[in-house]
Amino acid sequence: MNSGAIALPAPFATAAPVLAAGAWFKNSLCGVKAGLARMSRVVGDLNTPEACVAHEEEAEKLRSWLGHPAVIAHDLHPDFHSSRQAAATAAKLGAIALPVQHHHAHIASVCAEHGHLGPVIGLALDGVGLGTDNTPWGGELLLVDGARFERLGHLAPLALPGGDRAAREPWRMAAAVLHDLGRGDEVLQRYAGEPAAATVMAMLEKGVNCPRTSSAGRLFDAASGLLGLCLKMELDAEAAIKLEQAATRRIESGGWPQALVDGWRLDDGVLDLHPLLGEIAGQRDTQEGAALFHATLVAALAEWTARACAAAGIEAVALGGGCFFNRLLAVGVRRELENLDLRVLAPINLVPGDAGLALGQAWVALHHLEN
Repeated sequence: MNSGAIALPAPFATAAPVLAAGAWFKNSLCGVKAGLARMSRVVGDLNTPEACVAHEEEAEKLRSWLGHPAVIAHDLHPDFHSSRQAAATAAKLGAIALPVQHHHAHIASVCAEHGHLGPVIGLALDGVGLGTDNTPWGGELLLVDGARFERLGHLAPLALPGGDRAAREPWRMAAAVLHDLGRGDEVLQRYAGEPAAATVMAMLEKGVNCPRTSSAGRLFDAASGLLGLCLKMELDAEAAIKLEQAATRRIESGGWPQALVDGWRLDDGVLDLHPLLGEIAGQRDTQEGAALFHATLVAALAEWTARACAAAGIEAVALGGGCFFNRLLAVGVRRELENLDLRVLAPINLVPGDAGLALGQAWVALHHLEN
């Protein structure tokens, strides 16, 4: 267990102990007692027996410090090992098992690190997390206030041809975008080296095995695939990393390009970046295209978030989720929002991705006890 503790605001000094089980990827846990939050070590993705055992061992270490937790928080997804273990432990101890939506937890984690009490507009951008409508979320604009949250908007959903396989093969995301744009006839030519290209097009045309997601991570994958930077991933987030690297080279040599005029649409809280994706699909200069993608995305996210702040009368914005590992995105969005006189909260010592999410689950649990 990490020795460093995070001091939470004074109102929680007398709160009952809580335990948070974390998520599936890069799993870590969090315990809160007497106003102090402690994170476990990161045990990794819960897709092996070894990781699941390590998760349970870290939970026991935290419980030996906490004593009897009043609430055990876990991800909304019921099939994660962390969720099942949390529910079983809560039943055994007579504690409350509290499911917390993934992106709510991301934003709550940032609020906890800053000791921010009260409402905040949260911009949560990551690969995937189960939404309250049982669909995969990942590009979310939320109003978060302690144990409560409201989904104000989301990125326009993209099709996932082949389901989870599309999250590992960015060319599939690129094909889905081209299909959405009415340019499906380009797919077989662009991705002629992919044996499954014709099958993917047939799936898209028939709408078979093509669930849709609001994931920001898949948006980055689509851009990387359209620019030919990464067609299949060997490493975690490889497509997004290559996209950021290409953009950084352009920005370091020539500065940020202007955001694409009319590169996005905003309609009833939905941010649609298909116009931008269509533009970069025709870019032969991959660095230019990658930089244009980042510049336009930053401008679009800032407008989207600022509108929500104005409508809600809230001046604080929290940024969370693994996409904010991308320095261009993190720095760019902060800059644009601060230029609009908004207060921006971002992770301090914890990472923006899932390894820091358990703190947010614990923060929600503490507020749940107050209600």
